[in-house]
Amino acid sequence: MTEERFHIDWGNDKLYRTQKHVERNPYDLESWSILLREAQIKHISEVRSLYEHIIQIFPSASRYWRIYIEHEMKSRNYEKVEKLFQRCLMKILNIELWKLYLSYVKETKSSLPTYKEKMAQAYDFALDKIGMDIHSYSIWNDYVNFLKGVEAVGSYAEIKKYRPYEKSEKMSIERSRDYMNARRVSKELEVQIRGINRNAPSVPPSGGNDEQKQVELWQKYIAWEKNNPLRTEDTALLTRRVVFALEQCLLCLGHHADIWYQAAQFLEYSCKVLQEKGDVNASKLFSEEAANMFERATNTLLSKNMLLYFAYADYEEGRVKYDKVHQIYQRYLDIQDADPTLAYVQYMKFTRRAEGIKSARNVFKRAREDPRSKYHVFVCAALMEYYCSKDKNIAFRIFELGLKKFSGNPEYVSCYIDYLSHLNEDNNTRVLFERVLSSGSLENAKSVDIWNRFLEFESNIGDLQSIVKVERRRAEVLNKIKEFEGRETAQLVDRYRFLDLYPCSGAELKSIGYTDVITITGAGRSHILQQFINADIDSGVPKPDVAQMIPYKPKVNAAPGEHPVPGGSFPMPPNAAHLCTQLPPPSCFRGPFVNLDQLVDIFNRIQLPDTIPMPDENGGDVRLFDLAKSVHWIIDDSHGGVLRRRKRIGLALDGSDDEDFTMPPANDIYRQRQQKRVK
Repeated sequence: MTEERFHIDWGNDKLYRTQKHVERNPYDLESWSILLREAQIKHISEVRSLYEHIIQIFPSASRYWRIYIEHEMKSRNYEKVEKLFQRCLMKILNIELWKLYLSYVKETKSSLPTYKEKMAQAYDFALDKIGMDIHSYSIWNDYVNFLKGVEAVGSYAEIKKYRPYEKSEKMSIERSRDYMNARRVSKELEVQIRGINRNAPSVPPSGGNDEQKQVELWQKYIAWEKNNPLRTEDTALLTRRVVFALEQCLLCLGHHADIWYQAAQFLEYSCKVLQEKGDVNASKLFSEEAANMFERATNTLLSKNMLLYFAYADYEEGRVKYDKVHQIYQRYLDIQDADPTLAYVQYMKFTRRAEGIKSARNVFKRAREDPRSKYHVFVCAALMEYYCSKDKNIAFRIFELGLKKFSGNPEYVSCYIDYLSHLNEDNNTRVLFERVLSSGSLENAKSVDIWNRFLEFESNIGDLQSIVKVERRRAEVLNKIKEFEGRETAQLVDRYRFLDLYPCSGAELKSIGYTDVITITGAGRSHILQQFINADIDSGVPKPDVAQMIPYKPKVNAAPGEHPVPGGSFPMPPNAAHLCTQLPPPSCFRGPFVNLDQLVDIFNRIQLPDTIPMPDENGGDVRLFDLAKSVHWIIDDSHGGVLRRRKRIGLALDGSDDEDFTMPPANDIYRQRQQKRVK
């Protein structure tokens, strides 16, 4: 849809900016919600282009379809409503959308003489498509109530009155087991679908945590359905339930190719099971549904997904429908902004399997004429000729043909070198090295890998003079690259290394800069050398112990002496920390709270005797007892408004201990009982 058709006179700069934003980022759900809220206020003729645009981007989003249809119904554009339902109902098995459809039928067909017949057909149609949904109970219930309100006439009415009485007992016995089974499964199903957002629009995968959680929940639900919770032996019923779960999942995860492939694969599996059981018709039906699943995926949200195209082609190849396979590959190759290289490679492999090497050559001819193709098609065609037709000369000519076009591509040159090395043709390999490196088609930075391959080649089969010669020529090229200045010793390592064996230790390789050379060029890298690169050369240097580091937590009113450095606090000693873990949490203690300053003041004012008091004849210590009595614990809640009391310290026992005292409570039950006993 063009921007002219999508242009709407919002009359608000903020909404104009929001519209521009969704044009740049069409999957921004928040911006679309802002536009939809404003669109519902306007007349449908002004915002119809907006609705059409959003359902093209989100073709499986039932919420957007429902808003669009409700807006058309509000304007009584019933012809457009009919067309909208035709476009979305069969593709979107959402319970709310189907409820809206039934409401529409009730609203528009109620005045017709055939209303009851139309309504019954609508209920049958809806329940056939959406009746497996656990939330479809309201539709079933409405249908039952509707049927109860329809009166039958004639002899059928008399039979209808008697038949329930005759069959009620038999049906209750037969259906009791099914009822208990359905009740059990419904409880399990509620647990399986808990947390699934069934109304989320389908957007391309982003890898977010919320998205991953939804994918896991959907996969868990689908796996549960595949395990046959109903314990039915009807393969067709089991397949319909699993496919319904997959269809529900695709409404929210339609951009995930694995869900589409999983649906098609399960239909193919059910097709084979039914075929083994002898149900040919059902097997053929599910086989066509599997192909239709691939067709829907490649025609809608994943129209550029090569994986589904290739899986679809292999599926049709398995059914020996080669014409259909050609159409599938042709349809992808016709996409102008797609990279056709891998598609040509797979197309050549298919034609070779199905029709022979000559058909594969025709595909290769078309591929090399396509300006979008890369060097891979030449490599694939050459190796196919070598392995299938056993003709190395044809493969050699294909590589030479590709070299004319991709001589400046080091990856293609490496593939050609690998092929010649496999043939063990030393002279042709050496000639290829000389042609490529002396032609000037490769830039100095890109030619480093080829020089490394040349040096390795001479190290394996050449003499010392040729090795030194190649090494000197390579050094001249490397010296022109800034990153390799002063790395002569590092370049010497390549003469003596073999596979993952090196003439120096990992630390020595780092010290001479060899790992830097390998990191830049990428040549000769092995898993052992990669460990050298990733290893920390300063691993032997002593480092401070950071295990006791604490986060920076500045305090506004830090107590004096709490921390020698302003802005933080040390953790408690281990013993004190362990004691704190054994104590109940602070919320368990609600008072009374001790005033520490006053408690310390009490200790400071206690007058202790100079000598230890001697016990009396009875073994008691009167002075200590008197001292204990002289300390009076007075409640002092200066913040709560309670009567303030003062403590007195001293050994004199005369006089009042308290200057003030609190009156006993008026309704003290204990004191009232004591007074009754005295009386």
